[in-house]
Amino acid sequence: MFPVLFVQVLSVVVFILLQPEDAHAFTSLPCRRQMPSLLRTSILRASGDDKTSKERTPWDVLRFIGQSSKFITPPKLPFISNVMDGERIRVQPGDTLWAPSSKENFFSFAPLDDVVMGGASFSTIDNNTGIWRGTVTDANNGGFVGIRSTPFKAGIALDTRGCEGIELKIRMGDGKRFKFVVRDTTEFNGVCWTTAFDATPSVDGANFLNSLGNVLGDSSDKSANDEKSTLVRLPFAKQVPTIFAKTVSGRTFDSNNVVGLQLAYSKFDFDGKLNQNFELGDFSLQILEVKVY
Repeated sequence: MFPVLFVQVLSVVVFILLQPEDAHAFTSLPCRRQMPSLLRTSILRASGDDKTSKERTPWDVLRFIGQSSKFITPPKLPFISNVMDGERIRVQPGDTLWAPSSKENFFSFAPLDDVVMGGASFSTIDNNTGIWRGTVTDANNGGFVGIRSTPFKAGIALDTRGCEGIELKIRMGDGKRFKFVVRDTTEFNGVCWTTAFDATPSVDGANFLNSLGNVLGDSSDKSANDEKSTLVRLPFAKQVPTIFAKTVSGRTFDSNNVVGLQLAYSKFDFDGKLNQNFELGDFSLQILEVKVY
């Protein structure tokens, strides 16, 4: 266990040091002036948005390491077997990939917020209820939160060639625009096969109850029971290949090697354009089921 943990932490450090100048979607870390050039990042401003936040808060480096380390796949080393080499499992339309508190889950979701780029937004995910909630701020020129699947158990990969896409069963969301990401590589900063979708507007009073739940830390979120669930279908054929919210060309989705899933709520849409259904502040989204169809 200790060697694996050591490799994960070492991988995070290497990940920080090797980031190129133009890699990130947000400005530099709050302590940019004191950091060597290899740790610095450049700015990607949203189209039509000339204003950047002047608010600065201390960078939570411990939260950065805590979040990032959950998604690092240990590198292959010549003198030990790679524990992440697993079998490929063929999934069929209708198969459930994840559901709250299910014993059949082969991964869990964990937060991956803009703290990884120096931001101060914060979110939590309850894997027993599927409720993902938090607060988005543009302090330190951040502005996104996310959750990402932990490495699949036993290093398995999913063969989805017989499926058309992902089907989400969700609740809440208050009409906000989220992104769902499918990953076909375990690279930390690999291509994100991304689809944007809008949640159903909340029922009257739900916004207040959701905000109250954020303040009180009530993960049960009784307001969720007042809202009907919604099915959202995300076709593989309409996915947009992106890296740091920038579209990339010349890529082909490997439906025979699905190794990660992710959701994000960001002020950015694609290529620097603003998300028109985004607001700073509190948000809540309940994921009731993730299936293939």
